[in-house]
Amino acid sequence: MSLFVEELGVKGHMVDLYAGIAVSSSAMTAAFLSPVWGSLADKYGRKPMMIRAALAMTFTMGGMAFVPNIFWLIALRLLNGVFSGYVPNSTALIASQAPKKYSGYALGTLSTGVVAGTLMGPLLGGVIAQTLGMRDVFLLVGFFLALVTLLTIFGVREDFQPMSKEKQLGTKELLAKIPQKSILFGLFLTSMVIQMVAQSIAPILTLYIRSMGQSENLMFISGLIVSAMGISSILASSHLGKLGDKMGNHRLLLMALLYSFVIYFLCAWARTPIELGILRFLFGLGTGALLPGVSSLLNKITPKEGISRIFSYNQTFFYIGGVVGPLMGSTIAVSLGYHWVFYTTAAMVLLDFFVMFICFRKYLGVKEISAR
Repeated sequence: MSLFVEELGVKGHMVDLYAGIAVSSSAMTAAFLSPVWGSLADKYGRKPMMIRAALAMTFTMGGMAFVPNIFWLIALRLLNGVFSGYVPNSTALIASQAPKKYSGYALGTLSTGVVAGTLMGPLLGGVIAQTLGMRDVFLLVGFFLALVTLLTIFGVREDFQPMSKEKQLGTKELLAKIPQKSILFGLFLTSMVIQMVAQSIAPILTLYIRSMGQSENLMFISGLIVSAMGISSILASSHLGKLGDKMGNHRLLLMALLYSFVIYFLCAWARTPIELGILRFLFGLGTGALLPGVSSLLNKITPKEGISRIFSYNQTFFYIGGVVGPLMGSTIAVSLGYHWVFYTTAAMVLLDFFVMFICFRKYLGVKEISAR
C-alpha cells in the first residue's frame, strides 16, 4: 500500500501517513456498519449477507485499479468497508451449524482459510505487482471476489429458520442471557488487539525492509515475509482448534497470547529480512490459535438466536483494531522509529494477556465454558 500511495503522487513522510489512512479507512466504516449487517443476518440468514458483501466488494476492490489519486483511493476504501462483512457472517454460519463440542475444530478449519487468504495474498500481490504493475493486483482481487460471489450462491447451504418477531431478542435481552459478560468483552478486546498487532506494521513493513538494506525485488520480499505468517497459520490452525476443544479454549488462548508477546518483542531485534521472515512464520503459530480460540469461546457463551449479532460486535472491535493499528504503527514509525512499533504492539499483547487471565480467573466456572 505504501508503494501504491507513492505511485499516486504522495511524497516524503506523508507516504507513511496516507498509507496508514488508506489501510485503516475500510476498517473504520466497517466497524460502524458491522452490527447493522449482523442484526439483518439474525433476521434473514447469513448466506444472503455473504452474497451481498462479496458482490459489492467485487466493484469496490476492483475499482481501485482505476483511481487517479490518493483521495479516490481512500473514498473506495471507505466504501469497501460499508459493504464488507463476509468473514463474520461465514464465521457465524459455521458456528450456528456445527455442534458446540466440535466448534473449535470447525472454526479453526475456517480460520485456516481466512488467515491463509489474508496473509498469503500479499505474496501473490507482490509477484503480480512486480511483474505486471500494482493496479493489476486490484483487478485480480475483483475477479476473485466475483468468483466468491458465485461459489457462495451455488456452493453454500444454510439451514436457517427465520424467527418470529416475538422470539427475536433485543440487544439488552441478548446480553442478559450471557452470564460471563467480562469474558465476552475481554474476547472483544482480544479481537481488537489481534488486528492492531497484525495491521500496525502493514503501512511500514515494505519501508522497514528497505531500511534493512533490501533494495532488489522489494515488493516480492515484503509479500513473502507477510505470507510466512499465513503459511504457519495454515499448518497450525485446525490442529490448534482440536487442541483447544480438548484442553479448553481459554487455556490455549492464554498460552497463545503469551507466546505472541515473546515473538513480537523479538521482531524488533531482527536485523535482516530473513530473520524477520522467520519470526513472522513463528508468529503465525500464535495467530493460528488466537482467531479460532476467540470464535469458539464466543460461540460457547452465546445463545444461538443472537450469534450473528455477537460475532458482528466482535468484528466491530476487530475492525477498530484495523483502524487504530495502521495509524498507530505509522505514527510511531515516524516519531520514534520502526523498532518501536514492535515494542509497543508486544506490550499491548502482554496487557491483553493479563486482562484475559483476570477474566478467566473470575469465572473458575470457565470449566463451564469449556463443557458447554
